[in-house]
Amino acid sequence: MANRFRQMLDGGEVIIFDGAMGTVLFDRGVFINRCFDELNLSNPALVASIHEQYVKAGVMVLESNTFGANRFKLSSHGLGDKTAEINRAGARIARDAAGPNTVVAGSVGPLGLRIEPWGPTSLDEAKAAFKEQIS
Repeated sequence: MANRFRQMLDGGEVIIFDGAMGTVLFDRGVFINRCFDELNLSNPALVASIHEQYVKAGVMVLESNTFGANRFKLSSHGLGDKTAEINRAGARIARDAAGPNTVVAGSVGPLGLRIEPWGPTSLDEAKAAFKEQIS
């Protein structure tokens, strides 16, 4: 799939990504105070159904349901120790829904905290959190 994405980029194609997972989850009744990324574990069918609808609509790239799945953000929901599990599940759900012609991209959002020099979190801590999520 990496080659397919490279072909899209090199070929000058218009690349159609999916829409905002969180907005759709909220529209489906998942309240805003819930950890949307944790749904990869507790309600994978819901996450998969959204991905599948995007594929049916013709997207070329699906983003995993992992935008806020870094240790810092997950810890605010008591889920920091599930960082790897939530990210792996999000990637697997998206890959399963994508089928053979849709590329899956890992969604990585902000850490949700201030990094030095404007906050107490060091650059090394931030890099480590992103590395953990992406791996």
